[in-house]
Amino acid sequence: MNHVEYLTAALALAGVVALAARAARALSGSGAAAAAIVGACALVAGWAWAVLLLAYFVAATLLTRFRARDRMARTGGRLDKPGPRDAAQVLANGGVFAMAAFGYWLAPDPSWQAIGAGALAASAADTWATEVGTLARATPHSILDWRPVAPGTSGGVTGAGLSAGLAGAAFVAGIAAAVRWPGMASVAALVGGVFGCLLDSLIGASLQARRWCASCDTVTEQRTHACGSPTEVRGGWPWLDNDGVNAVSTLAGALMGATATRYL
Repeated sequence: MNHVEYLTAALALAGVVALAARAARALSGSGAAAAAIVGACALVAGWAWAVLLLAYFVAATLLTRFRARDRMARTGGRLDKPGPRDAAQVLANGGVFAMAAFGYWLAPDPSWQAIGAGALAASAADTWATEVGTLARATPHSILDWRPVAPGTSGGVTGAGLSAGLAGAAFVAGIAAAVRWPGMASVAALVGGVFGCLLDSLIGASLQARRWCASCDTVTEQRTHACGSPTEVRGGWPWLDNDGVNAVSTLAGALMGATATRYL
């Protein structure tokens, strides 16, 4: 089987899995298409890449669905995309991992595994921190100035959320070890995951667009609030949304994790 045939077969198999996730309402239509591409890249790189990606996705989906109604009640209409993940979300969280997998397929080298593990761990850490942190009873505080903020506010952190972020990074590191990747991949996952998660909060609190719904007198990430009213930018960079922050943080986690393996 040549490269084209192998990639086609991987895309078909990944497409079946993505459609199943779509049927389970974990992904939107565009999200399923993007996930099929990310999954195909993982499959062509080898079964270990696919296992790592699948473990990440299953854990993230389960966490997202755990007490989902309570989370929605606490965050109100602040979160930009509370429903199934779309293509932008999938690529923001899994795009760097997919590129690392594709690079490994073309030229196998442990450095690609370190980059992939760091990227996926950064995404996992942020997801775990968000899903657990928004359910925490403690009041979130801005990572910049420690002032109290509403649950679901970008850049808001809690002790439970930070602990969950560390657990998410450790989870990816453990799976990397379980599939017998080099030890440097687990190191990259721990370092990159924690770094990416913290950077996500810092950028979210400082540079991400902060919008305001005048009708509801509340802060939100939504361009059109849940009430149906358009919102206006009250701070941050107007073009930088949560997907953009996730993409930057995931890339930074990948690079920091891979860099750390040279010194640790």
